[in-house]
Parts: sequence; structure tokens; C-alpha cells
Amino acid sequence: MRHCAIRVPEGAMSEAEFNLLLDAVRDAIVHDDFAPAPEEEFVPRSWSFDATPKAANDNEGAWPMLPFPDGWYAAC
Repeated sequence: MRHCAIRVPEGAMSEAEFNLLLDAVRDAIVHDDFAPAPEEEFVPRSWSFDATPKAANDNEGAWPMLPFPDGWYAAC
């Protein structure tokens, strides 16, 4: 595949690349050699946690209020 002159941000996927990925996944699922995992691999497990999960954006402090730019308003 040849890259065009217009660069997309690193990690971004074009629509054509996304469609190729979907086609590859569809082919893998439909392919005759595709065998589902044996049932014994799907053993139910009990999930238990001793501590409450910490939020991913919790940085131990209140975030400062950021003012809106002039002319911008918010409503709830």
C-alpha cells in the first residue's frame, strides 16, 4: 500500500484501511478453518475486588474551573 501526500495523524485509520480491516475480519470468521474455542475455555469466573476501583482520571484533586471564551455560554 502506498501512502499519499496528505498525511493523517499517527494512529488514525483511513476509511479504505478500515474497510480492508473489516474485510479481513469477515474473511477470517467465514473461513472454513475457523474453529470456535472449546467450551471448557469459557469457564465462568467470579470476580471479586477488595478495593473500589479508582477512576482513570482521578489525580487526587479538584480540577480548576476553566472560564469560557468571550461570547460562549453554557446551560444545563
